[in-house]
Amino acid sequence: MSSELRALFSKLDISLPLVSPSAASLACEDPSRAELLGHLGQDDLETALAKVGAATRAFESLRRVPAPERGAMVRAMGERLRRYKDPLAMLVCIEVGKGIEEARGEVQEMIDICDYALGLSRMIGGRTMPSERPDHRMFEQWLPLGPMLCISAFNFPVAVWSWNAAIALVCGDPVVWKPSLAAPLSALAVHGLLQPVLAAAGHGDAMQLIIGPDDPVAHALVDDPRLPLVSATGSCAMGRAVAPRVAARLGRTLL
Repeated sequence: MSSELRALFSKLDISLPLVSPSAASLACEDPSRAELLGHLGQDDLETALAKVGAATRAFESLRRVPAPERGAMVRAMGERLRRYKDPLAMLVCIEVGKGIEEARGEVQEMIDICDYALGLSRMIGGRTMPSERPDHRMFEQWLPLGPMLCISAFNFPVAVWSWNAAIALVCGDPVVWKPSLAAPLSALAVHGLLQPVLAAAGHGDAMQLIIGPDDPVAHALVDDPRLPLVSATGSCAMGRAVAPRVAARLGRTLL
């Protein structure tokens, strides 16, 4: 199966970082055939926090990029997804056991949200309001919030991330992605396809991928004050665990 997987990643023009099995590696399986796909290395806590630091530094430059220019970056992401739609859909099909048509539909949702975000990049505005003071005007302006954490689930391994990432990037906010440990290969493929698009524009660190265990990695990310927004998709139990932890540090959540 690893040879089939390598061939698929070759079609995506991405190297597949499989490692030898160990206590620290993550086993990836095809649930529809109960077959082992391979083993991946995982980020430890130090590496994960360093990636958050890189996203935080990237925010200082990304926030100053005009929104239409950020929209052009997201448009380029969508174009790249169009080019590699079929092999990416096949990877989703293999990794999570979806039918191929449903997997293609999920990748199409990624493309569609990039198109939507492109239009949004020229529509982010604010209100102008009358002032009671002579010769004064009042206006409302939306400002970038900061790096966001996206925790995605197994059943929609790529689409949920894209709904968050495309909008966040257009708004000037870097994205730190913590995918489900049951679907890391799809996340690796998406990151490998799209991170170079941002890198070519000088903002490669605005897209970070962290593959690591819930304890301690995911818990530390949820508690990190450098991530003012946490979007988490998963079980009700997970939502009940995440929401109060983020609220305790006055962060915001999308559940």
